[in-house]
Amino acid sequence: MEEDNSQILEDAHSEFKKRNFNQAEELYTKFISSCLLSRECDAGSLAAAYNNRGQIKYLRVDFHEAVEDYTSAIQADKHFEIPFYNRGLIHYRLGFFDDAKSDFQQALKLNPHFEDAKVSLQQTLLDQQEKINRGY
Repeated sequence: MEEDNSQILEDAHSEFKKRNFNQAEELYTKFISSCLLSRECDAGSLAAAYNNRGQIKYLRVDFHEAVEDYTSAIQADKHFEIPFYNRGLIHYRLGFFDDAKSDFQQALKLNPHFEDAKVSLQQTLLDQQEKINRGY
């Protein structure tokens, strides 16, 4: 079972890299479902599958479902900084600056050298202050 799962995940990553997002999403979903049934999957692999499936949903501008996948990735592996960053990007785009700030800070706590998270946190703080200055 574990061997089948690792092949599914490998195939999903391959399709994702080739930008075959529909196929990748199907494979990630199959992998995730199998993991949840068997409870035999590595936490890092499960988190990566949720994160990448979230990326596909993000690219489709399906922000609510993407946030759910990023949150599931975080629950699977609390030491994986990328889903914090990705979820923070959505919160930022939706104007939820406190949530974005929290996610970017957590990403930086896990990886202090995460340059994109540093830049995104700075921009969030600037935009949040601008919103306050304008009175809304």
